Amino acid sequence: MTDSLPAEVTIIEVGPRDGLQNEKEFVPTDVKKEFIARLKKAGITEMEITSFVSPKWVPQMQDADDIAFSCLTEHTREIILVPNTKGILRLYQTSCKAAAVFVGVSNSFNQKNINKTTEQSMSELVPLIAELKEKGYFVRACISTAFYCPYEGKIDFQDTLKLCRQFAEAGADELSVADTIGMAVPSESYQLFSMLVKEFPNTLLTAHFHDTRKMALANIYAALQAGISRFDTSAGGLGGCPFAPGASGNAATEDVVYMLERMNIQTNIDLNKLLHAIEAVKPYLTRPIESMYYQLHSY
Repeated sequence: MTDSLPAEVTIIEVGPRDGLQNEKEFVPTDVKKEFIARLKKAGITEMEITSFVSPKWVPQMQDADDIAFSCLTEHTREIILVPNTKGILRLYQTSCKAAAVFVGVSNSFNQKNINKTTEQSMSELVPLIAELKEKGYFVRACISTAFYCPYEGKIDFQDTLKLCRQFAEAGADELSVADTIGMAVPSESYQLFSMLVKEFPNTLLTAHFHDTRKMALANIYAALQAGISRFDTSAGGLGGCPFAPGASGNAATEDVVYMLERMNIQTNIDLNKLLHAIEAVKPYLTRPIESMYYQLHSY
């Protein structure tokens, strides 16, 4: 592994969307808005704020339109998840200019999640991405089960590369590559992201790790060594996946920022203000905040 590390890292905050989507109790809309506002005050400049999905399947996102209309600011890239044509049509009704689409490398995961194979999903998404790009949107492609699948086990990295290639060729600006069930180890993180850095030098590459087996920080360090300088994290370590049994929360933003800042890697995020953001949403959560930085520094 190389000793060359980036001087600065971009954190993409996914707490308001990926972090809250699996919460059993509905978090009030005003609380979500305050959570988002405080995250921005902490220095977050890119953030998944909500998703245009069916409230029947993800009740937590039933207020997505309100969030989308209320939480856009000039100097932040707010991203809305749009899984299909219906979601994109809703996006067009807002002034948000960044969309996230997602597909799993694993066919089994896709069929459990969206009732389509990977190939069927891409057949639908490729023309939609082209349309989004024609209209001037930033497109983020989220690659689920890039390392392991809860149903199929270990994923062949060539399959992950193939899916990433399809998204890049379709015009996606960013590839967010996810260890959805938190089974990857640092050697695998370094291997896959080294391959991605080599193949996609002109595409934004983002690593997305879940902390199911407490490997997220180690995997992030390995990805740093592979040349990655963008990471999806969730304030408070919130998250999980309703279609991935056993998947715990995302890497906690505060733990990642603390590690990076101690390594003299700049994030431009204020940790005290980040804790203040977590306090906004904490009373409404059904699960405890387990991140170490929060436990050691909150009052």
